[in-house]
Amino acid sequence: MVCQYEGICKNYGCKVKVFTKENGALKKKIGLPDLLVLFTNTVSHKMVISAVGEAKRNNIPVARIHSSSATALCNILEEHILKPMEA
Repeated sequence: MVCQYEGICKNYGCKVKVFTKENGALKKKIGLPDLLVLFTNTVSHKMVISAVGEAKRNNIPVARIHSSSATALCNILEEHILKPMEA
């Protein structure tokens, strides 16, 4: 799914970093994105808490989605970002 997420985000003109596990300090890896998307059913509760805390400290909007489907990601990107780029 990581490659699929990357392709979807690229189609919307977004750069993406995908974290499936919390390895080390997440705050150093997140950076300052325009939007943080959390698939809450696929990451640990500890990782959600860490990511949301870091987002609050840096005023980063957070979109939480329980489903980790490609359609769910597209819906979030359409809601928060832009429409897909022309192919």
